[in-house]
Amino acid sequence: MNEKFEYLLRQGDNALVLAQQLCQWTGKGPALEEDMALSNIALDLLGQTRMWLTYAGELEGAGRDEDKLAFLRDAGGFRNCLLLEQPNGSYADTLMRQFYFDTWHYFLLEALTNSNDQRIAGIAEKALKEATYHLRRSGDLVVRLGDGTAESHARMQAAADELWRFTGEMFIYDAVDEAMVAQGVAPASQPLRAAFLQHVAEIFDEATLEVPPLETYMQRGGKQGRHTERLGYILAEMQFLQRAYPGAEW
Repeated sequence: MNEKFEYLLRQGDNALVLAQQLCQWTGKGPALEEDMALSNIALDLLGQTRMWLTYAGELEGAGRDEDKLAFLRDAGGFRNCLLLEQPNGSYADTLMRQFYFDTWHYFLLEALTNSNDQRIAGIAEKALKEATYHLRRSGDLVVRLGDGTAESHARMQAAADELWRFTGEMFIYDAVDEAMVAQGVAPASQPLRAAFLQHVAEIFDEATLEVPPLETYMQRGGKQGRHTERLGYILAEMQFLQRAYPGAEW
């Protein structure tokens, strides 16, 4: 197994699946500003997907470019974390999913700018500029809604509790992650988790939300290709055109 190829797939698939999820809000956002913001974040993530999957395809050397990796893999071939395939639900669910991901993503990209793989460091440096805005925005909204009305507070707390069990997977390292750490490509898990927990605690304190119990059992499997049935529906929509008309070009 090529660990670096697998690691690149994970980064690309995280961004790709979340981008597809956010696109489903286009034209349905709770306010015009939010509608535009989510669409722009989705575009940012798609741009990051292209960089990660392009590098993965080159490294694999099997003739699969970014498009083939995105549109011609089945659900079992995807390596995204389970958090990102959870339903959009209410806006509170979408926002809390985004905040959890943005927090982890920001600190990961920050660490990857120091990767000894210069291609990865370069991608991380470009993506970090976008991730910085993403984290600031989602954190601000968590505070506004968490410390807002009784209804918005209750919805945000419920979303925080429901999605918490999917956050641990980002810090549970397997052989692929450990190989990247050993090679100086990726950061260790513990510093990332500590930074994540500290930032979440700070934002939740300001938002008058309770951080869910740290000893919660964490769901896992997405990074190894074991997904919920939800991913199948996401991919069916995303991949339909390419599957129906193989090799079609605009």
